[in-house]
Amino acid sequence: MWHYDDSRAALRDALRLSRAMTFKAAVADLPLGGGKGVIMAPAGVSSRIRRAALLDFADTVQALGGAYVTAEDVGTSSRDMSLIASETSFVAGLARARGGSGDPSPFTALGVEAAIRACCRPAFGSDSLDGRSVCVIGLGHVGARVARRCARAGARLLVSDVDSSKRAVAAALGARWVAPRSALTARVDVLAPCALGSELDAISVPQLRCAVIAGAANNQLASDSIAELLAARGILWAPDYVANAGGLINIAQEFAPGGYDHAAARRRVQGIFDTLSALFAEAEATSETPLAVAAAVARRRL
Repeated sequence: MWHYDDSRAALRDALRLSRAMTFKAAVADLPLGGGKGVIMAPAGVSSRIRRAALLDFADTVQALGGAYVTAEDVGTSSRDMSLIASETSFVAGLARARGGSGDPSPFTALGVEAAIRACCRPAFGSDSLDGRSVCVIGLGHVGARVARRCARAGARLLVSDVDSSKRAVAAALGARWVAPRSALTARVDVLAPCALGSELDAISVPQLRCAVIAGAANNQLASDSIAELLAARGILWAPDYVANAGGLINIAQEFAPGGYDHAAARRRVQGIFDTLSALFAEAEATSETPLAVAAAVARRRL
């Protein structure tokens, strides 16, 4: 659920996100397709209209008869999923008490940490985050968890968010707060975009001062061609739909034979490290970008 200037922008976002979800499932080798539902809502929408929009969305999901299963994402909460589940059974990521796998955010953050480590190995010769400088942009459900995981791993942490109240997260972690306008170009080892996408474009990439980019944000590149610009600058970028696949991997475990297994989900999410390591090795061997290799893997599996 998000505010868009017009319906064309919402449609473009839905198509980009659904493509990324399809590739995400394929590269993670999940027995799923890919899709994304977008609810276009005005800024400051009332709780009554919000509820009505969610119920309308639930009707749409139900009408698809199981071809699409929805789950929590940007702009929605576990409470919203419970409301949607009152109208359709095609909902994943419900509370454990209701037979679901719970909030996917911790698993997405776990996968992003694995992605950061997978990038650090070829970039710095070690997958350790101890002493590495990491800037996390966006301290929402996932970003705050990524920041905490990096802090626990010994990283020197910088954080940023458009919501200044998130300074409390920085204080709790002993992190340095960076103004949003300066965060993208911070001089750090690792940049972890965990807010909205399209921040990396022909204007911003020449100004970057990092060696690695790996984060939870979807659609980080303004266009696929930006991957070439990043490679030309010697910046190792983890394709976003690979790095942020942890939440989907966890939800997919709900459909595994025998039902949901928390430990199995964690193991599969941590496998993002091996997935990216293999992509980087192939990219190095073929002189392709990691994005090109990831897309080729996705298309072969599709």
